Amino acid sequence: MSDLPLRLLAVATTLSAPGFAGEASVGWADAIERLGGDERFDVVVVDVDRAPALAAEVAAVVERAALVVVVVDPDAEHASGWLRQGADDVIGRDELLGAAAPRRLRFAVERRRRRDLDRNAYSTDPATGLPHRQQLVEHLSQLLALREREPAPMAVLALRVEGRRPGGGGAEAAEAETLRRKIAVRLRAGVRASDVVAAIDDDAFAVLLGSTVAPADAERVAAKLVASLLAPFSVGAIERRVAVAFGIARYPHDGQDAERLLRRALALAAAAPAASHSGPAAALDAAGGERAAANDDR
Repeated sequence: MSDLPLRLLAVATTLSAPGFAGEASVGWADAIERLGGDERFDVVVVDVDRAPALAAEVAAVVERAALVVVVVDPDAEHASGWLRQGADDVIGRDELLGAAAPRRLRFAVERRRRRDLDRNAYSTDPATGLPHRQQLVEHLSQLLALREREPAPMAVLALRVEGRRPGGGGAEAAEAETLRRKIAVRLRAGVRASDVVAAIDDDAFAVLLGSTVAPADAERVAAKLVASLLAPFSVGAIERRVAVAFGIARYPHDGQDAERLLRRALALAAAAPAASHSGPAAALDAAGGERAAANDDR
């Protein structure tokens, strides 16, 4: 385990641990600002008895840091409940002041890192490097938790791609996977760094637009992505073209649950007619109406 100093954020508690760069934060508002900003912490320690209002919500905003929950006298049931909510360790307040506390915090950090590695190995599509459906749902759920405090519109786009011909084996299968990787590259290039592109299955992708200003923003992005995918792909010495259909689900109008929003967008993409290079994309919005999506490059 590394002996390098780790960044620690202590919320509603006092902690002095050798080997940690400590940042004491007494209030929830200060903790949210730090966790939601550019600062990055290795471990966040929260005294849930002294800050009961924030305890149940902190797991939603702690992304890469280990979460250590402090209680007066943890019992097995109490500890299990917090571990199910995402905590990496549950310790008593007296233990926090003991000589073994720094080592225990480092174990929590290592436990979190290994859990993240395992989750990423499972939830990342090996062919494209894109997150799978579950990872997208987790990210969307975290954003939705933040939106409860700071409401802001966002959207989920689903794209159905036809024409990959993934059947067969050998060279044909390899060409289909190459084409899929090229599709993923174009999708990532067509959105902001803050947006998330995910591989849902062999012929479906989703894009999470973390923030939108106007309802038409999602349609403009979808049109731009469709236009990029309708341009020919070079796979080996062969020019390949695909057809694309998309669906849009908007938060909060079309749902406030991650799975519901994604399912809605995928259902709309499945029902929409696919566009090819010979015609414009026709997609369904969540109201069930058909909308024309011109090749808008904005």
